[in-house]
Amino acid sequence: MRRITDVLTTEHTLFCILFDEIDRLLPEVRTVDEVRLLSRLVEGVLSHHADLEQNLAFAALDHALAEKGELKRLHQEHDEIDACLRDAALATESTKAVRLLKAGLRASRVHFRREEESVFPLFEKLFAPASLETLGGGAVSSASPLGSHSVANALGERSRNALRPTVPQG
Repeated sequence: MRRITDVLTTEHTLFCILFDEIDRLLPEVRTVDEVRLLSRLVEGVLSHHADLEQNLAFAALDHALAEKGELKRLHQEHDEIDACLRDAALATESTKAVRLLKAGLRASRVHFRREEESVFPLFEKLFAPASLETLGGGAVSSASPLGSHSVANALGERSRNALRPTVPQG
């Protein structure tokens, strides 16, 4: 079974790959609606990730993180990221939407690095390996790869069906 810190680090890696791809696509984006769609996609997957962090990992660390001042910082960073992505998804001007989306992606990368360098080691220091694995199992069993807002919601029903893997019959 995987530890909660491994599950969250893997998600960070996957998100950074997604962010890199979005960064590559942005110069080709022509309309504010396209930028808004990308913003909602990122907001959706990060929403689920933040829920996992809050409900499984950080709730167990609240006291230790509060003492180090990290908890307040983590919440502020989540709020900053949420605001950038929400504002990008609501923007009516393309250049403003792109600027806000890029700011949200940049803040997310910094946030992930901070968690991996300071929070996750604390977590592994304070909890037994079996506890980390139990929490990791909870994260995996509750995981939805599309998040609570979901990529599918942003793309619509027809696109959702197109994103489903096909399984050969027979």
